[in-house]
Amino acid sequence: MSTTQPIRDPGQARELCEYFLKRGQIRNYVLAVMSLHTALRVSDLLRITWSDVYDFKANRFRDCITITEKKTHKTKIVKLNSKIISALNLYRAAAKPGKPIFINARTNKAISRIQAYRIIRAAAEALVFHVRVSCHSLRKTFGYLAWKSGVAVPILMDIYNHSSYSVTKRYLGISQDDKNEAYGKLAEII
Repeated sequence: MSTTQPIRDPGQARELCEYFLKRGQIRNYVLAVMSLHTALRVSDLLRITWSDVYDFKANRFRDCITITEKKTHKTKIVKLNSKIISALNLYRAAAKPGKPIFINARTNKAISRIQAYRIIRAAAEALVFHVRVSCHSLRKTFGYLAWKSGVAVPILMDIYNHSSYSVTKRYLGISQDDKNEAYGKLAEII
């Protein structure tokens, strides 16, 4: 089984989100946006409810969500950035206190991990991405694009709850092109 890779091109990451938006698949659009902007595992993402992201009494979105990761059992606070809030706002008509955000209309429960995988994979295939893309790829994409924009690796390690640099390095999918870019940047400085 091959490992998934991050989407290294920010334009392709946006294209993936827009794929769903153009088709009127708002739930799937929110799934892609939240996957890319939170770095949460799909198992944690699918457990998020509307009450986690929206304060129904104050009639506004929350600034952050607090979750306990299923895999690590560690508590994590995730900032809801403007892209997430904007996406959620498009889907707010479906908002019901305590209900999962990513609901399966037939079962009235959260979609499964397999269903989420199929949604993301089908879009990547339709867009003819040349890397294997899954829900986990979007988690990796967060780190890769954050790292490329200057976010320090120790911060990414903490966001991912990784205990070692080597695991985070593997997540970032650092390629020879990235190394060559580093060599080129130094030539510009010295």
